[in-house]
Amino acid sequence: MAVLPAAVLFDMDGLLVDSEPIWTIAEIELASRLGGVFSSELKAAIIGTRLEVAVPTVLRWFDAPAGPDEVAETSAWLLRRMVQLFSSEDLAVRPGAAELAAELRAAGVPLALVSSSYRVLVDAVLAHGVGPFDVTVAGDEVGNGKPDPEPYLLAAARLGVDPEQCVVLEDSPVGVAAGEAAGCVVVAVPSVDGVTFTPSARRLVASSLAEVDLACLGGLLTRAA
Repeated sequence: MAVLPAAVLFDMDGLLVDSEPIWTIAEIELASRLGGVFSSELKAAIIGTRLEVAVPTVLRWFDAPAGPDEVAETSAWLLRRMVQLFSSEDLAVRPGAAELAAELRAAGVPLALVSSSYRVLVDAVLAHGVGPFDVTVAGDEVGNGKPDPEPYLLAAARLGVDPEQCVVLEDSPVGVAAGEAAGCVVVAVPSVDGVTFTPSARRLVASSLAEVDLACLGGLLTRAA
């Protein structure tokens, strides 16, 4: 009999939905406000991180003041801009994501959405009809964001499942690190230039979720065990 995951835990930006280009719109605007030009190198440095990590990184990248007041002001601007963009821009589900989620739901596998984005942005994505998920965890609902394992451990606890029997689906280095630190097996699907992953016994690397199905996830869990 095939092994079923205890749960599958989806990242959001860049993995479930194609929101990284929308983030890039706001990030390009922010770079311009700071007198610089946004780059793929900076994108790779901040992908998957919470605002309190990403914003100071961006400010320091452009040699701008990065004290608490500047970080708070810039974070508030970026959050407001992203809410506007999520409301006005088309938000496509990434290839294979809807099909995989449907297959998992049909098999009775619980699903969670675990994002570094704040709740207001998670809810903006969910408003597009993405889901449903049994549990959702936002970046401002944990004390420590990715790469800390807390977000994935919290999702597993809310679902009442063993993290070591869960599969995490991620596109960022910090997200992959968080999933593995939580004891989960991970499917890594890079979504931006400059981000690559190496497969291992507990990590599958795919170019798209269209390459991933329930049998694939069961095989990954079996090999990891």
